Amino acid sequence: MAKTTAATLALTKAGVAFTLANYDYDPNADRIGMAAAEALGVSPGIVLKTLMAELDGKPVCVVVPSDHEVSMKKLAAAFGGKSASMMRPADAERLTGYHVGGISPFGQKRKVPTAIEQSILGEPFVFINGGQRGLQVRLAPADAQTALRAIAADLISAG
Repeated sequence: MAKTTAATLALTKAGVAFTLANYDYDPNADRIGMAAAEALGVSPGIVLKTLMAELDGKPVCVVVPSDHEVSMKKLAAAFGGKSASMMRPADAERLTGYHVGGISPFGQKRKVPTAIEQSILGEPFVFINGGQRGLQVRLAPADAQTALRAIAADLISAG
């Protein structure tokens, strides 16, 4: 597995401290983030999933804990938009330059507005996809927010 990806290069260029964590990626897992958390032996609340969505027809990136779902209503409100919906996987791959299961918010082909779940900012560290299936980067959530120039907002569905 490559240790250098567009994501790790972007983090290094931004001067962000991170470590790499590899795990056996399961292409048949129903919930990739949950499978990653289990493989890494950590709480799914600190393994963040990267989702690509469309807000009023424009692409946005959303980073939330893998054990929660994104509220499209909250996502739209966070960006001051009217409606949000998940992006089709093929469109997400084309836009980011990554494959589904390996989409990272860092080093995407095209920079898009990004939102990160505010509740995780108090954690000492989180895991976020490193731009390859089976590769996570471990870093401070505030560093991730800064590197992404992400807005912090309440983005997860209740219950």
